[in-house]
Amino acid sequence: MLIGIDGNEANIEKRVGVNQYGYELLWAIYRLQDEWKKGLKFVIYLKNHPRSDLPPEGIFWKYKTVPGEGLWIITKLMPLLFKDIDRPDLFFSPSHYVPPFAPQPRVCSIMDLGYLEFSGQFKKYDFWQLTLWSAWSILVSKGIIAISENTKDDIVRHYPFASKKIYVTPLAYDKSLFNLNVPHDDVRRVRQTYGTSDNYILFISTLKPNKNVEGLIEAYAAIADQIDENLVIAGKKGWLYGSIFTKVKQLNMENRVIFTDFVTEEDKPGLIAGAKLFALPSYWEGFGLDVLSAMACGVPVLVSDQGSLPEVVGGAGIIVDPYHVQEISRGLLKVLKMNQKEYNELAEKGLTRVKDFSWEKTAQKTLEVLTKLTEK
Repeated sequence: MLIGIDGNEANIEKRVGVNQYGYELLWAIYRLQDEWKKGLKFVIYLKNHPRSDLPPEGIFWKYKTVPGEGLWIITKLMPLLFKDIDRPDLFFSPSHYVPPFAPQPRVCSIMDLGYLEFSGQFKKYDFWQLTLWSAWSILVSKGIIAISENTKDDIVRHYPFASKKIYVTPLAYDKSLFNLNVPHDDVRRVRQTYGTSDNYILFISTLKPNKNVEGLIEAYAAIADQIDENLVIAGKKGWLYGSIFTKVKQLNMENRVIFTDFVTEEDKPGLIAGAKLFALPSYWEGFGLDVLSAMACGVPVLVSDQGSLPEVVGGAGIIVDPYHVQEISRGLLKVLKMNQKEYNELAEKGLTRVKDFSWEKTAQKTLEVLTKLTEK
């Protein structure tokens, strides 16, 4: 049985969100090959040659590079799925974008449907591409993988016809990178590299409207004179991010708010482990990968009560209303003013919580879905 996968989300240098999901999932499936190689083979379709950090080729794991740009899925991938001699029995896209037409069953992964609730936070082209293509993918896919129960609920709410073909596969974190044993030398090196202070609140994500970075900056500015910690905002520029930098200047916080731009996977453990608090008060999140990474490093987390974040954190973090800046401020202060015993207890809750998540579990659940739908 041959399963085809669109590997393009994973095959880039600066991975965030869906890219990281695609990358970790490919590796997790690959590592389970002793469990599946007697009955399965995989072909990974790419528009560029595979990066050196993707799983190596083998008898049961092949890459097929089909050069192209633009609407690659439609102009290159879709025709190949019809005419290729070794056509896959099922095609899986770990993103919202499956080929519109294909001779084999398709499975897509849906991160979230936040764009339907917050259309004004997207460029028009991006909004309509997400909206129309995701709707088509949900319609034509034999199975839909949702990365959280919250995402599943949103899919059912907007597309009731899809309720019987949705499967939830929660995401995870890299246990080898994010743990209590991040070397102190890495923490010191990262502090020097990005110019952070010894004490800081950390935000990591792409800079775009749904992340509520401006709300976090306002909440921080309201209490800055009561704390020693700086605010470190880490992440590459996404879209509609200009007002974030304007907000810092308006509040005269240039000396207290540090922007790092994109942080490499090599630097991320040291940056997270060195933080006093991890904050992600988003208006919505499909999952929140770095929240798990922070808890795994023993760093308390503050997240919003929107999207999947409460589902991920459970009772192991501070949960706030992202629409109320004062509540975010109170949440920040609550953690930063804790005594050592209270702080350690909150960190311990996070460490216990992350034990429920692993990429191996994600891969096993994904494989169960793919094999089940191939056999039907």
